[in-house]
Amino acid sequence: MTLDIITPDRKVFSGEATAVTFPGSEGQFQVLNNHAPLVSTLDKGQVVVQTASGQQTFTVDGGVVEVLQNRVLVLAEAIVA
Repeated sequence: MTLDIITPDRKVFSGEATAVTFPGSEGQFQVLNNHAPLVSTLDKGQVVVQTASGQQTFTVDGGVVEVLQNRVLVLAEAIVA
C-alpha cells in the first residue's frame, strides 16, 4: 500500500508500506494491505511504518488518517523530535 505522512510544513514520508500502526483516539490500531476504508483521528503517539527494508517510527502530535483503496494518507499536526 502507498503511505503519505504530511505535516503543515512538509512531507515526512512517502512510499510503500506493508503495515502501519497508529495511535488512534480510541486506541492503537494497525492497517494492512486491502484494509477496509477508514477515517480516524490520531492522538499523540508513535506511527510505526513497516516496509520491505525495515521499520520506521514517527512520533506525531495528533492528526487524521484516511485509508482508501490501498492508499493511506496521514495529516499530522506535527512530528515531535
